[in-house]
Amino acid sequence: MIVEGSVLPVRHANIDTDQIIPARYLTRIDTAGMGEHLFEGMPDGATLLAEHPGATIVVARENFGCGSSREHAAWALLGRGFKAVIAPSFARIFEENAYTNALVPVVLSPDVAEGLMSARHVVIDVAAETLRADGGEPVAFKLDPLRKQFVLGGGFLQYLNAKIPAIRSWEAAR
Repeated sequence: MIVEGSVLPVRHANIDTDQIIPARYLTRIDTAGMGEHLFEGMPDGATLLAEHPGATIVVARENFGCGSSREHAAWALLGRGFKAVIAPSFARIFEENAYTNALVPVVLSPDVAEGLMSARHVVIDVAAETLRADGGEPVAFKLDPLRKQFVLGGGFLQYLNAKIPAIRSWEAAR
């Protein structure tokens, strides 16, 4: 799986889930329309999105997705067309929600992530766990092996659905 595109640089640390998608939009239990409200909780969120139309990769500073447990944050990013978030660290629950929904969470050192803020085009090879910025040298990163399969399979539910034939076969053999 290859994720590629332009970068939306979020030059703030500790972006919490209320900045990603404000609580007033959490009345839905499906993903429809979540992208419309992405970054409305950030003072410069609308400006960031307007200055980087069509961006598909967020590059942020440390502790991205902190705050309350909100799967809606991953839904809002995906709903706006983002496929990956690169940061030095993620809040654990955000990282889990990203993997579950096939949003690629890439952890890089602070200096490498900072250097990507000005990149114009990034290519992420999820299977190989490498990325290239502006045609430069590959940079390695690590994904959790099981959760990487969720991303490659289109999300946790799709991954699980693909296992149903094997489960049924095992049950029949018992």
